[in-house]
Amino acid sequence: MLRFALVAALGAFSLTACAQPAAPAASSPAPAARPAAANPAADQTVRAALKQLDPNFNPDYIGAAPFAGFREVVVSGQVLYVSDDGRYLMQSQPYDIRAKALVNSEGLLGYRRGLLAKANHGDRIVFAAPNAKYTISVFTDIECGYCRKLHQDIPELNRNGITVEYLAFPRMGLGSKDYTDMISVWCASDRRQALTAAKQGKPVAAKNCTNPVAMQYTLGQQLGVNGTPAIFADDGTQLGGYLPPAQLRAALEKRGAAAAAR
Repeated sequence: MLRFALVAALGAFSLTACAQPAAPAASSPAPAARPAAANPAADQTVRAALKQLDPNFNPDYIGAAPFAGFREVVVSGQVLYVSDDGRYLMQSQPYDIRAKALVNSEGLLGYRRGLLAKANHGDRIVFAAPNAKYTISVFTDIECGYCRKLHQDIPELNRNGITVEYLAFPRMGLGSKDYTDMISVWCASDRRQALTAAKQGKPVAAKNCTNPVAMQYTLGQQLGVNGTPAIFADDGTQLGGYLPPAQLRAALEKRGAAAAAR
């Protein structure tokens, strides 16, 4: 299929079994780089260069990278960096030595926010904090160990003012038992209770209805989710996989401080 052509050419992308613990706090996302001036000529050069890998290839997004001389490109949810002259391609997320943290461009964050906005609030399973200060969007699976660990932390997250909004990401793929079980959870009369029971390893009662599971799974792929849980802040920053409550709040506070400073 076309959407996987460049991925196959690069030979480096795969769906992980379950997200690993996040990196230490020093690797928390840095403040997003300020938007760079548009460069249509570089965009066109990069687009033409990528077509050398697949003549029918069209990127989902091209914008300024958070460092000079490169464009940021999204293809099949994966973020690539291609030099403005179309010669060099890199896959690693940039690290800001001065800020001692990973960095995202404002353009990429805006692109992710637009994708996340497609998942209606009513289609999510929400565990709201009484006095919410932060909201996270979490792509989850019902049987991933780190997903279950995160779910056990929800009372503590809520006490820390963090609302958790779940989106479905059956990591075994559409048509799997995992997928049909998640449909049953989303179709339950009490989805919160059904999700909690499923994450505790209890049998899932079969149900079916009009549901958002396939759409949310596709959305996760577009965002580059390759393991669960995948946690996104409101500004589009992916905070990583599982984070303990205190570390997650610290990462959200850092994002809030960065936004206030801009």
